[in-house]
Amino acid sequence: MSVTRRQFGCACCGLAAGLLAGSLSAQVPAPGRPLLAPGYRPAPESDEKGLWSLMDRAEQELKRSRFVVRDRELDAYVRDIVCRLAKDHCPDVRTYVVRTAQFNASMAPNGMMEVWTGLLLRCGDEAQLAAILGHELGHYLRRHTVERWRDARNKSDFGAFLGLGLAVAGLGAVGSLAQLALVASSFAFSRDQEREADEVGLALMSKAGYAPAAAAEVWEQLIAEYKAGTAERASQVLFATHPDPEERMGTLRTAATKAGGDAGERGHERYLEKLAGVRAQMVRDELALRQYGRSDLVFERLLVQWPDDGQLWFAKGEVYRLRGGDGDAARALAAYARALETKNAPPETLRGTMLVELKTGARDRAQAAFEAYLKAKPDAADADALKMLLSQ
Repeated sequence: MSVTRRQFGCACCGLAAGLLAGSLSAQVPAPGRPLLAPGYRPAPESDEKGLWSLMDRAEQELKRSRFVVRDRELDAYVRDIVCRLAKDHCPDVRTYVVRTAQFNASMAPNGMMEVWTGLLLRCGDEAQLAAILGHELGHYLRRHTVERWRDARNKSDFGAFLGLGLAVAGLGAVGSLAQLALVASSFAFSRDQEREADEVGLALMSKAGYAPAAAAEVWEQLIAEYKAGTAERASQVLFATHPDPEERMGTLRTAATKAGGDAGERGHERYLEKLAGVRAQMVRDELALRQYGRSDLVFERLLVQWPDDGQLWFAKGEVYRLRGGDGDAARALAAYARALETKNAPPETLRGTMLVELKTGARDRAQAAFEAYLKAKPDAADADALKMLLSQ
C-alpha cells in the first residue's frame, strides 16, 4: 500500500486535523438539518456519483492491501460497535482495520470506514473507540466530505481538488507526508463541520449506552502526544492551524457531562480481550516508528489502566533500550524486570534484558538472560546472532 493509500483518511477526514478545529456548542444535532437517509445513493449523473466512484476504486484497492488486518474476530468486533452506533445505517457501512501506527480513523462518503491500529492501541476501552467512530459517522451522516469536495471545486483551490482526486484514485499525485498534509489542509473540515461531527457523535454514543465522558479522554491523549512529541512534531503539520485545543476539550467535557458523564458502558475488559490477537503487533509497529517520546507517553498512559500488563512493561523497556539516552539502560532493566513479574511478559523481554546487560558490561547476567530466553523460546530465529554477540 502506498503512503497515499494508507493515509487517505488524513486527506478525507483527518482526525488529527479535525481534533483542534473548533468548539462544541451543543450535545445533540442541530434541528432542521436532516441526516443522511439510510440506503442513500447519489443520482447516476451527479457530481457526487463521481466522488463515490473514486471512493469505490479506493475501497477495491484497500481490500487487496497487505496492510488490512485479517482478523475476523477483531473485524466483527469493530463492525458491531459501528452498527451499535449507526443503527439503520449499519448495512451502508464497511469497516476496515488498517495496520498503520498513527492515531486516525476516517469515513468516506460511500460508506468505507478505515480504523487504524495506532488508534486501537491508544484507546483504553470500547467507549473511547465508540466516541471516535461516532465522530466519523457524524461526518458521514452530515455529508461533510461531499460539501468540502464541492466547495473546493467551486473555489480557486482546484489544484488541491484535483490532487485529492488523483490521490484517492491511486495515481500517486501525493507522494510524501508533507504533500499529503498540504492537500489535507485544503480539505480539512471546517469548524462548523467539526462541531457537527462532535454533536452527532456524542449523541450516537450516548444513545448507544456508552459513557459520554469517554469522548474527551481519547482526544486529550492526542493533544498530550503532540505536546510531548519531539521528531514526530514535524509530521503533525495539521495541528498548526488550530491554536486552542484545550478550550475545545473543556467544551467537549462540559457537553459530555450534560449528556450523562461517566454514566454508561465502558467495555474495558472486553476491549482488551478483543485486541489480544493483534496488540503485540501494534506495540511493535509503534516502536518501529522510533518516536520514543511519543511512544513512552502512549505506553505510560495505557499502564495506568493496565498496571500488570507485561506486554506494555516490555514495550516501555524497549523504548528505553532503543533510545539509549542517559539513564535509559537502568530504566530499561527496571521495566523488563517489572514485565517479568507479570503473567504475560513476552519472551523477548529476556532478549532485551540480555542486550542491555551486555551493553553495560554485565556479561554473566547477559548470559543468564540469554539462556532464559532460549528456554522460553526454543525456536528463536535470532539465537545464533545473539550467541555471536555474547562470544565477542
